[in-house]
Amino acid sequence: MSTENGRETDPAAHGTGTERTGFLQEIRAKARSWRTVDIVVAAVIGVAVGVVFWLWNIVWSVTTPLFVAFPPGQAVVYGMWLISGVLGGLVIRKPGAALLTSIAAASVSAILGTQWGMQVLLDGTLQGILPELVFLAFAYKRWNMGVAVLAAAVAGLSPALRDNIVYNVTWPLHHQVTYGVIVVVSAAVIAGVGARLLTTALARSGALAAFPSAKG
Repeated sequence: MSTENGRETDPAAHGTGTERTGFLQEIRAKARSWRTVDIVVAAVIGVAVGVVFWLWNIVWSVTTPLFVAFPPGQAVVYGMWLISGVLGGLVIRKPGAALLTSIAAASVSAILGTQWGMQVLLDGTLQGILPELVFLAFAYKRWNMGVAVLAAAVAGLSPALRDNIVYNVTWPLHHQVTYGVIVVVSAAVIAGVGARLLTTALARSGALAAFPSAKG
């Protein structure tokens, strides 16, 4: 304990404040380091995944009759719709990448046509913000499988809650809870593990040479 201007101060508190300031400064520096190639690749990822989303809309419609006996079960395929933000974050590794790619993918899906109309833009925004928060929590420094799975699972919380409120409101509670759990698990497996493996494959192919993710 020391004294400044007649007041006692705690060195540990100063250390915490300094660490917090350093953390914020580092995040701001990363946010300002966006390059043209980063924006272009984020857009490319968004367009490519947006087309996949549009195809997945068809998959969802076609498979719906298979789950008439237990509608929550269809959530096993939901995770594909959550891959854009996680993949964009893993590849570009800068603040805003997850959000940008997720919005871009949702926009392409909306333009191509979807049974959910323009609501997919709201979904894309939410599903980009949530993994962004996970990457932020790790100061945009950790990109391993665990972080990817966590980011995807957290992204899955959005549809797990919102779909039950908007679309599944007439379901019994146990169906809604089951649906939410399956969505999160599907997100973790398809979007989390899938995005991490895809990033590794792209890095090995040399396609990510301009990015830190080129190291895997």
